[in-house]
Amino acid sequence: MRFDEVVRRLTRPGRFDAPLPEGPGALVPVFSDGRLRPRLEPGASARPSAVLALLFPDAAGTARIVLTERLTYDGHHSGEVSLPGGKSEPGDADVAATALREAAEEVALDAAGAGVAVVGQLDGLWIPVSDYRISPIVAVAPRRPSLAPNPAEVARILEPAVASFLPDAPIEVVERSIGGLPLRYGGYRVDGLHVWGATARILGQLGAMLAEG
Repeated sequence: MRFDEVVRRLTRPGRFDAPLPEGPGALVPVFSDGRLRPRLEPGASARPSAVLALLFPDAAGTARIVLTERLTYDGHHSGEVSLPGGKSEPGDADVAATALREAAEEVALDAAGAGVAVVGQLDGLWIPVSDYRISPIVAVAPRRPSLAPNPAEVARILEPAVASFLPDAPIEVVERSIGGLPLRYGGYRVDGLHVWGATARILGQLGAMLAEG
């Protein structure tokens, strides 16, 4: 999908008004032993956070998005593919400011220098293992931004085409035990990595929006 078409579809008046289209149901985790679906709604203790879904054109005009491969460590989200982002800080004006600040810290994004424009916000998500309530911020840049991974947090930066997340993109379903619980969930394959969880669901909803034309 070309970047100019992505911008046209995302900047239509009222495009981010609720309700937004849902992404593929196969991306939502379920218990593989038949019990009820895991709780997906945050409680009162959930901490606010935000991630940045930044779209930009490559040299051929194809729309791409910025993702990160996390470092491998002993803890939640080790080695996973994520959108740049993190928890909100008291000095952040709003969730968009959180997403842009975190992107500057993680991938050295100079939002002003790259001409980044925030165009909307997708449905919020909750991550049970870390108890974060995520606000996904969608933004566009008119050219590929200059980026560099923060060596303390990011193993590498990924720039897949947004076509990888449109409704007709292949979804790879996995069954595994996490914390002793048998789970089944779908995800996208990017540069040999399996993109799953909240990141995949955000990308899936973004793909559903783009597909609506």
